[in-house]
Amino acid sequence: MSTKQHRRRSGIALGAAGVALAGSVFLAAPASAHTPNWTVDCDSVSVDLKWYSTQAPNTVTITAGGEEILSEEFGKNFHQQDLALPQHSEPLDVRLVVVASDHAKYNVDETKTSPVCEGQESESPEPEPTPSETTPSEEPSESAEPTPSESTTTPPVEPADDESAAPTDLAETGSSDSTPLIAGIAAAVVAAGAGLLVVARKRRSVKA
Repeated sequence: MSTKQHRRRSGIALGAAGVALAGSVFLAAPASAHTPNWTVDCDSVSVDLKWYSTQAPNTVTITAGGEEILSEEFGKNFHQQDLALPQHSEPLDVRLVVVASDHAKYNVDETKTSPVCEGQESESPEPEPTPSETTPSEEPSESAEPTPSESTTTPPVEPADDESAAPTDLAETGSSDSTPLIAGIAAAVVAAGAGLLVVARKRRSVKA
């Protein structure tokens, strides 16, 4: 075998080895792709997604305590640093959901717990009282009702029976009811006096 043929065969072998190496690297790339990294602390969440397919949009969703705080589509990479979490006085569940467009095996559905920040317990709002705990309004006491005052009522004025209170000029006007009676009594007295005078005269004449 000539030296030229040996060199040619060596070059072909090296070329084939290079192609095989490149193919192995290409085939190994998906295994190292789709790397989701994310962290959660007491007040924020950070997400770093790399080497995802660009053939179709991928989606990432983050919820905190059941409330969605992020939902976006992304391509090859996605990076979110210090996404604020809702304030909480108890440990909070944070969920990351990633849907890969190339295969479901690259999907991510993980949940981590956000601890309570130091001093946040004392700043938590007090719970509002339930309707059963509310104090009923005080009913007005019976003593508050106005009572009728005896001094405020004025009894009707009755006419006075005393004849002395009557006007003195009633006899002159003839409006008094006792005037006929007095006249009758006076006439009877005069008649009785006249009768007694007649009887006395007759007795004297008989004695004489």
